[in-house]
Amino acid sequence: MSNTGRIRVGIGGWSYEPWRETFYPPEIGKKSELEYASRKVTAIEINSTFYRLQTPAVFAKWRDTTPDDFIFSVKAPRFVAQRRVLADAGPHINRFLASGVTELGSKLGPILWQLEPKHTFAADDLQAFLELLPSTVDARPLRHALEVRHASFADPAFLQLARTHNVTVVLEDDEQYPGFADATGDFIYARLRRSVSNEATGYPTEEIDRWSQRALTWSRGEEPDDLPRVEPLQHRTKPAPRDVFIYFINGAKERAPAAAMTLIGKLA
Repeated sequence: MSNTGRIRVGIGGWSYEPWRETFYPPEIGKKSELEYASRKVTAIEINSTFYRLQTPAVFAKWRDTTPDDFIFSVKAPRFVAQRRVLADAGPHINRFLASGVTELGSKLGPILWQLEPKHTFAADDLQAFLELLPSTVDARPLRHALEVRHASFADPAFLQLARTHNVTVVLEDDEQYPGFADATGDFIYARLRRSVSNEATGYPTEEIDRWSQRALTWSRGEEPDDLPRVEPLQHRTKPAPRDVFIYFINGAKERAPAAAMTLIGKLA
């Protein structure tokens, strides 16, 4: 048994017009973008599901276009995760999960639930929402990642709720929204949003080196000591390996593929 989890590094989506200049070769047509991108990164966060439900046939097509060992994270629809009362989301969660996501098969990675930036921490409502998230769908295990973007979530009570339900709190590396690296679930999910256009690799090389070391630390089941936290860092005597998902999202998005490929190279 390996003493480390699997580290996957990727981008958000695969259809972005500036990537025609910075990522895709001229001979790659739009219909071949996913096939090409999925062979340059090891995971992709699907964004289109945030705006509208997809069909089983679409999910199956994405599955069949990508390599055997590829993983998709799926961003849950905004009409589910970005509602004032999360406890009322039950029927909408079921509708989303019945839309065909399991057609991804073994390539189905974490489901990302992104709350609105103005959504504040309300323990009872959040607990009711987390209780609605199923651990399986169609006999396939599900992993849930929760992205919060309001400072009121920097609360040990929130972390405890997430741990109780084995939900991973997303680490968001962003200038606008608060981010903290307290581990809560059995995998790590980081969204890196500080790419800049004047860096060919989005992030400076020394910063990508740091993310490489953090990823390796997380994969061993440990936690890096150089990121913001809510609670003091506690070293576990027998850390359990964790899978790690790191996505380069927004910022200077045209640099995201180069940033992801550079980090993959560092880890290799």
